[in-house]
Amino acid sequence: MKALLTVIAALGLAACATDTIIAAPVPAAYETDAMAGDGDRADDPAIWVHPTDPARSLILATNKDEGVYVYGLDGKERQKLPVGLSNNVDVRGNLAVASNDGVNALSFFRIDPATQNVTHAGNTKLVRIEPYGVCAGMIDGKYRAAVSFKDGNLDIWTVNDSGAGPVTLGEVRTAKLATQIEGCVFDDEHSRIFVAEENHGLWAIDLASNSAPVSVDTIAAKHGLVADVEGVSIYAGPDGSGYLVASAQEKDRYVVYDRMPPYAVAGVITITQSRDGLVDAVTHTDGLDISSAPLPNFPKGILVVQDDGNPTKETSQNFKVVDWRNVEAALAAAKAAAAKP
Repeated sequence: MKALLTVIAALGLAACATDTIIAAPVPAAYETDAMAGDGDRADDPAIWVHPTDPARSLILATNKDEGVYVYGLDGKERQKLPVGLSNNVDVRGNLAVASNDGVNALSFFRIDPATQNVTHAGNTKLVRIEPYGVCAGMIDGKYRAAVSFKDGNLDIWTVNDSGAGPVTLGEVRTAKLATQIEGCVFDDEHSRIFVAEENHGLWAIDLASNSAPVSVDTIAAKHGLVADVEGVSIYAGPDGSGYLVASAQEKDRYVVYDRMPPYAVAGVITITQSRDGLVDAVTHTDGLDISSAPLPNFPKGILVVQDDGNPTKETSQNFKVVDWRNVEAALAAAKAAAAKP
């Protein structure tokens, strides 16, 4: 027994030697209803903000086995859209898009602000097989949908939508990274897209030019990223400021960067149980989304993350909602602590 304890202690010291990142704790505020059943089901959320009444905003999310779920801001399930094997989802305006591996297509959804009802607007077939991640943007007044693939390809499509009838795809621009990619997010204001290469790091692609992808951060740099680098989203602040947030899945944490180059690390956070203890801590996050829009009880917006275990691994998976004010407070406290002699 003594020998075993010695080995465990040695392993612990080795782990500490290779990863000295201390993540700042941020409490969950509340959670969505769970997806029934065991297994890796929940994946990626997207926040739709109602154009005139923020209280009527929605959270869309994917179930890998079934399709897209819809929740109210209270976390209660409102709809299930059983379109098939959906991995990622995103939204711009009143049009949402999900990657659908079951039919090798992008599945589109229209959101009716009058009723809060989400309807399937059809599937748009893709030539490249096995769509993985997806993100939506509005660049130069045009809806864009970027689709990532496990071979490292990223297809950035112009989307044509009249508001009724089928949604079609127009011009495409393709970028290529070396290995598997999934999470992505458009920075509409700066004509940029960020992409997570799962076993390498984060990249930025300038959509206003034909320049090559630029490295934001790598796992090797040891700023907090680890494999898999998964969900990625932007907190849009005033005058182009804000943050870029990425999930470092295997360490149950999130690395926060400045939104603008040189993308300095603003801090690393982890999401703990709610202050009242009624919501469990978050582990092994896949997808995430952020909105900086003022919402009821959340004047600076929210961060929504997938939780792998509710409360144990791959059990009743759901999504946790975090008050962005608590993220900012944690980052400020960590910065102040680091500045002390």
